[in-house]
Amino acid sequence: MKFTNTITVDRPPAAVFAYLANLENLPRWNYALGETRQLTPGPPGVGTRYVQTRTIPVHTEESLEITELVSDQKLTISGTLNSLPAVFTYTLDAVPGGTTLTNTVDLQPPGPLKLLAPIATSRIKSAVAANLAVLKQLLEQS
Repeated sequence: MKFTNTITVDRPPAAVFAYLANLENLPRWNYALGETRQLTPGPPGVGTRYVQTRTIPVHTEESLEITELVSDQKLTISGTLNSLPAVFTYTLDAVPGGTTLTNTVDLQPPGPLKLLAPIATSRIKSAVAANLAVLKQLLEQS
């Protein structure tokens, strides 16, 4: 179950990347999260781990880890989304006056849940698109 959303942000790639790479910012633009907390010391980098509290659709704790980080260009995070294994990739491309941000989500439902994936994909993609719209608004206000 894989999908992509793309937005254009009127900010340079460095500003967009700096905000994205600090995963503790996630609850500011993702309505389903209550808190994201860094577990490993130091600045974000490959191997940095986080725990986050999801409040929607149910209250759960999820783990995240940065698995790829190319400054101002690409951020890949592996973890769980509602207990489903997931990989989130953010790719940034400079465009005149800003940044094109492409977010690819690859959810990996186990066994029988794979049958429900096609039904859930459009709803999850829409929710992610709404979150990205909030991210765009936050970044363009700063």
